[in-house]
Amino acid sequence: MENTVVRSDAGVSIADKIKTVSLLYDGALNFMQVTKKKIEHGDSYGKEQYVKKTIAIVEELSRSLNPEGGEIAQNLQKLYEYVLISLQRTDKQNDLKALDDAGKVLGILRDTWKEIQEIEKCKI
Repeated sequence: MENTVVRSDAGVSIADKIKTVSLLYDGALNFMQVTKKKIEHGDSYGKEQYVKKTIAIVEELSRSLNPEGGEIAQNLQKLYEYVLISLQRTDKQNDLKALDDAGKVLGILRDTWKEIQEIEKCKI
C-alpha cells in the first residue's frame, strides 16, 4: 500500500517513508492541540501561527501522494482537502468543531500509519 500511495524517493526505505509520514501526522496533531489552546485563551496571533503550521504539514502530506497511487491516494487527497478546509474555517471563524473534526480525521490516519509501521518492523 505505501509504495502506491507515497511518492517514490530513490534511496529512501519504505520503513523510513512510513516513519516520516507518521511523524508528520504527530506534528500536525500536536499543532492542532496548541491551536485549540490558543483559541480558548483568545490568542488570535498564536492561533494563526499554529493553524499555518498545521496547514503546511497537511499540504506536504498531500504533495507526497503518488498521483498514480489509485483509489487509496485519491481518497487520501479528498481527506486532506477536507482537513485543509476545516483548518481554514478554524482560522477564520475560531471554529473548534471544525478543528476537532480535522483532528479526528488526522488521528485515524495517524493510527493507521502507526499500524503499518508496526507491520513493517515485523518484516525486518
